[in-house]
Amino acid sequence: MTEPVIEAVDIVRILGEGAWRVEALRGINLSLRGGELTLLMGPSGSGKTTLLSVLGCILSPTQGSVRILGRPITGARPEELAAIRRRHVGFIFQTYHLFPTLTAVENIRLVLDVRGERSRRARAKANEALAAVGLSHKARSFPRELSGGEQQRVAIARAIVGDASAVLADEPTGALDSENGHAIMTVLAKIAKDPARAVFVVTHDPRILQFADRIVRIEDGRIVGQERAGDDRERTQSAGHPG
Repeated sequence: MTEPVIEAVDIVRILGEGAWRVEALRGINLSLRGGELTLLMGPSGSGKTTLLSVLGCILSPTQGSVRILGRPITGARPEELAAIRRRHVGFIFQTYHLFPTLTAVENIRLVLDVRGERSRRARAKANEALAAVGLSHKARSFPRELSGGEQQRVAIARAIVGDASAVLADEPTGALDSENGHAIMTVLAKIAKDPARAVFVVTHDPRILQFADRIVRIEDGRIVGQERAGDDRERTQSAGHPG
């Protein structure tokens, strides 16, 4: 069995202090492996986005450890965490987070610019990432000239252009209709076939269950169930509990 791309061990994350203290994550153990698309589902306030942020090195756990490609990152300094994110993690958000004054290909190239890659090869990589999501013909378009589904595809291309080991998506279909949501998940499922890349999707959307290799359910900061693709009984139960 291959080494997990990201592994969380006994993760606890406490938010706030005193009367505002909340134990957002309570002893989470989870492995994300290459070649797999994992959905995380649960009610609002169950800890989904907090867990994604810990896995993506945005938040540090209060207790427990996170390993990326076998490397422990517990205790890493902020600048070290930033470097790990740039090298290994690609993020996709519900609201796209594209720069309105940059074209589609420029939004993608920005990731490489931040890493100091400004060569002709970097420009080619940006165009290849745009082609991978089916938008080569929109390279010079600005976000205002793109539909919501197209903007999300640009965001996906931006997440993969740096050869991220893990793609973490927070409600990527939440702002889209069924047709565009289906198209976005088709792209993510294709990306997840790469054995060197794990795709992790936080979602409330039961329409996208068909794309998952694995479904993880979380409630009150604890993982309460996991099921693999093809387990029809468990999947039906999850579909009735989207959160």
